[in-house]
Amino acid sequence: MDEITQHIKSRLQKLEDLKTQGVEPYAGAFGKENLAADILASYGGLTKEELESKEIEVSVAGRVITPRKFGKAAFVHLQDASGRIQVYLKKDILGESFPVAKKLDEGDIIGIKGVLFLTRTDELTVEVREFKLLTKSLRPLPEKWHGLKDVELRYRRRYVDLIVNPEVKETFIKRSAIIKAMRDFLEGRGFVEVETPMMQQIPGGAAAKPFKTHHNALDTDLFLRIAPELYLKRLLVGGFERVYELNRNFRNEGVSTKHNPEFTMLEFYIAYKDYNFLMDFTEELIPTIAEQAFGTKKLTYGDLEIDLTPPWPRIPFKKTLADAGVPEEVTRGKGEAYAWAKDKGIEVSEGMSYGKLLDEIFSELVEPKLIQPTFITDYPVELSPLARRKPDAPELVERFELFIAGREIANAFSELTDPIDQRERFEEQVRAKEAGDDEMHDMDTDFIRALEYGMPPAAGEGIGIDRLVMLLTNSQSIRDVLLFPQMRPDKTYESMVKDVLDDLSREYENFFYTVQPNILGSRMRLDFHIAYDGNSYLIEALSLKSGRIQSDVIEKYAGISETTNSNVILISDSKLSNEAKNLLSPESDNYQAKFNYIFAKDIIEIRNKLLKHLKAPL
Repeated sequence: MDEITQHIKSRLQKLEDLKTQGVEPYAGAFGKENLAADILASYGGLTKEELESKEIEVSVAGRVITPRKFGKAAFVHLQDASGRIQVYLKKDILGESFPVAKKLDEGDIIGIKGVLFLTRTDELTVEVREFKLLTKSLRPLPEKWHGLKDVELRYRRRYVDLIVNPEVKETFIKRSAIIKAMRDFLEGRGFVEVETPMMQQIPGGAAAKPFKTHHNALDTDLFLRIAPELYLKRLLVGGFERVYELNRNFRNEGVSTKHNPEFTMLEFYIAYKDYNFLMDFTEELIPTIAEQAFGTKKLTYGDLEIDLTPPWPRIPFKKTLADAGVPEEVTRGKGEAYAWAKDKGIEVSEGMSYGKLLDEIFSELVEPKLIQPTFITDYPVELSPLARRKPDAPELVERFELFIAGREIANAFSELTDPIDQRERFEEQVRAKEAGDDEMHDMDTDFIRALEYGMPPAAGEGIGIDRLVMLLTNSQSIRDVLLFPQMRPDKTYESMVKDVLDDLSREYENFFYTVQPNILGSRMRLDFHIAYDGNSYLIEALSLKSGRIQSDVIEKYAGISETTNSNVILISDSKLSNEAKNLLSPESDNYQAKFNYIFAKDIIEIRNKLLKHLKAPL
């Protein structure tokens, strides 16, 4: 039995003991009146004598951290939302409730009332007069000297990460402050916050692959929004002049340190302005947020020192390519751009539009070098189907992107208000999509209809909240600023079986298992095998000689055609029937076992419970 299983078994026994003693291990409300940090701030400077004379009473609740138990007393640190404070539990004071206090484990949640005093080491501490167990924790926290260091596990079990790594919670408190500062800035300038549909019949407002779902009652396919843009501009048609939305978007694309398929954006639109106004506006917005949330316009991001003080450089898109050594002829047509990018080893495809090819070249050669805040302006029209053309250069649009620390933070443009031009650009996008570029925009006839009623001149901008928070909190991965980032499925059938076996090991006293990644011994051993196929469908098989699965026996017994070594979990018992023994193959090689579970209990009973828990067929 592994160490964690032992801890859980011990805690389950304590749980039963508490119930036997009439103690409710999962209590209701508690009259918490103080926060740990407030107590320390208010009374941390008082002397021992001052504390004794004032007899300051406090009421605190939180999670038990680092309990230290002695014969007739115990010290624990109590952790709440604000921080930690030490509490002192003494048998002479608590009387009949002290045995409950002695059973406390790290991670339990308690409520206490008591008075403040200073210990011999001058640590402000609560001497507990009243004690109540609020929640019994059944799983041990990671060891204090190791913490939760596995990054993948931290993201999957954020609830544990937040307990053992207090600095993680600080990141999300800062995120909240950033969003509040953003709202304050916009609403102080007359913007109205609105909400638009997250399920849309036509995904629009960006070049991206959408997630698709189906509305059963309407029998209609719908898409999770990739951007709220077209709905916000419909509101400009309807008479709103300054609107914004803090919105969740969904794009069915890759996952990286900079990308999550579900992400948060600010989009805002203002009538009667253009992209030049928005550059000035953004130069004011982001430094103001930084100052309000952090008190400075200068920040550190990794090894970089970033200064948000405006003004910021404004450089045309094609000039950045020329400055990066891209020949002028490459910016003249699709063929030249494709050939040059392929020659330079940039990942492109023939189905990409001319604008998309230039964007890939830009992303490879220019973007990583844009460290200080920089506006890149005047993009090719192919990249911006919703933006207004430049009057003096109709092949370009009035658009900018803001880059900081080598990544895009904001995207904005003067809005296209001409419904005829908009229809033609949609048609071009549809043709590009039919040619193989599946990120191109679909035709949205209702949006064209809205423009035909007349939309005022306007400018709109989108700012990636997650990336902005990364920048301002010095977080290197987008997963560090998302409470629950999207991850690959956690539960393989191997891990599911392991969890169920953990549960069974607690239920059956003489049931145990070991994990052995080495080659099994050559001696005959009778094992009960559970194998699963690529669809995580649990099946059974009986057969073993020196640890090798025999596919012909599995086919006969379980009705499947094959299995692979990586898809096998072994469960052993010496009490198989003669009928099971007859299924064993006489010839086999050693098998590199991924898991080998060995137990000594009635295999049939345990097997049936295992399959029942996993909802697999017998």
